[in-house]
Amino acid sequence: MEKVLIIEDDRDISELISIHLTDMDLEVDKAYDGKEGLIKALNNYYRFILLDIRLPLLDGFEVCKRIRIEKINTPILMLTSKSEEIDKVLGLEIGADDYITKPFSIRELLARIKAVLRRSDISSQTDKEDEIEIRFDGLYINVGLRIVETKGKRQELSPKEFDLLVHLASNPGKTYTRMQLLNQVWGYEFEGFEHTVNSHINRLRAKIEKKMSHPEYILTTWGVGYKFREV
Repeated sequence: MEKVLIIEDDRDISELISIHLTDMDLEVDKAYDGKEGLIKALNNYYRFILLDIRLPLLDGFEVCKRIRIEKINTPILMLTSKSEEIDKVLGLEIGADDYITKPFSIRELLARIKAVLRRSDISSQTDKEDEIEIRFDGLYINVGLRIVETKGKRQELSPKEFDLLVHLASNPGKTYTRMQLLNQVWGYEFEGFEHTVNSHINRLRAKIEKKMSHPEYILTTWGVGYKFREV
């Protein structure tokens, strides 16, 4: 059985979710504070992690950030008791794959989990294929190994930064709106959070462009969105 991790300080909610995940033939591990959850996440392999934002000792944002710093790409679904935009945007920008706001229905939660797992399966299948290499002037991308180099220098990208770069570079010259990129890279319609794309584009440019004010690779189509330079 594949193992999943629930990091949730409300034991009743944790137990309820655990029962339903067990019915999906998943083995459930639990942590009731951020520190314990982080230790487990860093020392075990999990199919996915369900992570509450409001946690004792370490909050969910910090746990998520530290997991991604260690280059662990386990899918993370964040739980938040607030509906404020900042919570959702921050969760996505530090590397969460999806979020759901409390109170939620079990049916909706399970649907979100299944969607996250499907996207993860597709990504894993891509990684198992023959190495795909993308080369432009001074830029090298190895899709299978998730390597990005500029002028021979390795660049460390977050999972979503890498996915965004590959998506654009695989379709040079094609302009995408922010909503299209949210749908196709994040895999979910985060309506109202198009500026999340802007922040990821800015971080990407800071890492791969020689001059952010005059980008060579990721170009802005004014009033529409972004595109990768044509060959």
